Amino acid sequence: MINSSNILQLTEIDAISLKQKLDLQEVILIDVRESGEYATEHIVGSISIPLSTFDQNLIENIGDKPLVICCQSGMRSNRASHKLLENGYEHVMQLKGGLSSWKAAGLKVQVNRNAPISLFRQVQIVAGSLVAIGTGLGLLVSPWFLLLSGFVGCGLVFAGVTNTCAMGMLLMKLPYNQRTLQS
Repeated sequence: MINSSNILQLTEIDAISLKQKLDLQEVILIDVRESGEYATEHIVGSISIPLSTFDQNLIENIGDKPLVICCQSGMRSNRASHKLLENGYEHVMQLKGGLSSWKAAGLKVQVNRNAPISLFRQVQIVAGSLVAIGTGLGLLVSPWFLLLSGFVGCGLVFAGVTNTCAMGMLLMKLPYNQRTLQS
């Protein structure tokens, strides 16, 4: 249960202010996106602790400066921030708008062109391929193959409604999605 007094303590910081605080080494930036996303691009100086394996014990050894939590858009960082607040952390902020707002402000990110493609794109490729194969086989071989396309469609609707993606969780377990890149 979320303590409403802790919700009020969560503040957002804009990208420009965060950049200034990072330059002065006044905060610790934690990126809660998944390892593959972080490996592709991240804010220099950030520490990767994916939300899927988020453990506050990892944060206890980082230092005593205020924490800024970021993700791609702000949704995952919001969850991680509230987890920390619920467990007694007082100096927690969230990057408003996530990495997207950082890049929109014209600030630089470290990019790794050799990193695996994002998990979201992987899900799109696999789901799209399964729908195309199911439809093709349904037209050419047997209409029963259309069930594959229907199954994938239902899975995508479920993923959207529940904000969980079984296919994404499976793809995350592939070896090339397990590599991490720490700055």
